[in-house]
Amino acid sequence: MDLQGATVAVTGGTGFLGGFVAQSIARADARVHALGRSDYDLRHRTEIDRMLADLRPDAVVHLAAVVGGIGANREEPGRFFYENATMGIELLEACRVAAVPKVVVAGTVCAYPKHCAVPFREDDLWSGYPEETNAPYGLAKRMLLVQGQAYRQQYGMNVVHLLPVNLYGPRDNFDLESGHVIPAMIRRFCAAVDTGVDDVVLWGDGSATREFCYVEDAADGITRALARYDGAEPVNIGSGDEISIRDLAALVAELTGYTGALTWDTTKPNGQPRRRLDTTRAEAEFGFTATTGLRAGLERTVAWYRSHGLG
Repeated sequence: MDLQGATVAVTGGTGFLGGFVAQSIARADARVHALGRSDYDLRHRTEIDRMLADLRPDAVVHLAAVVGGIGANREEPGRFFYENATMGIELLEACRVAAVPKVVVAGTVCAYPKHCAVPFREDDLWSGYPEETNAPYGLAKRMLLVQGQAYRQQYGMNVVHLLPVNLYGPRDNFDLESGHVIPAMIRRFCAAVDTGVDDVVLWGDGSATREFCYVEDAADGITRALARYDGAEPVNIGSGDEISIRDLAALVAELTGYTGALTWDTTKPNGQPRRRLDTTRAEAEFGFTATTGLRAGLERTVAWYRSHGLG
């Protein structure tokens, strides 16, 4: 679709990823509405209907989600399933009824099976059950892929499903209870440096691997998909690079200036054993390739955290 002059509603547009996506789409001269829960509560169909009637968008980018790290997923699996499923299911149905021309849905890498061949290819999404600690969240998002494809088949609705990998960057959620691994590490190491603590305890044994994508790269990928991709098949959005949690911790420690010990609490879960995406479909379908290396992205994230007086 031609984004110039188009009206685009971005749910979750006041959040971490959503803010960057809204900025990216706006640079294409679209009229962007970056929406938060204070604007419309997407858990309620009447609110979604009101949003569509108010804005009459040419496209909706659905990024609103209840998210968190392993701890948050373990504490509230029911909420993570219900609210993510409800928001997505009701939004897609309301967009169908309102004849919204295009909807882009952000799924999650957590939808992939726990034991999936590496790199994760989109065709392997259904080859097993997700890792247990985030399965409710992952399956709620996986159902939106089913719904989008079913609506495309029955109603001819243009629903695009993307699978972003773990994201990080400036303006991330640095809360130790609900944040993901990179912001949590940055906060803990910065605090240790500031207070003189010489030992930081981390979850698991450090052997699990993860792929991380800088948030501005991911926003570019989503914008490209909105403009250029109309396919039924899901598409991975990531960097294609893999690092162990142990090596990640060493890198974050270096960049924050932490020189103390790292203690691994093996009573805590590692999460999924490995995680790395095959990103060839995104490059082939809409020309997306991540351009920010992990060290450079982490340097910017640490600098942002420090400059905003958060640590």
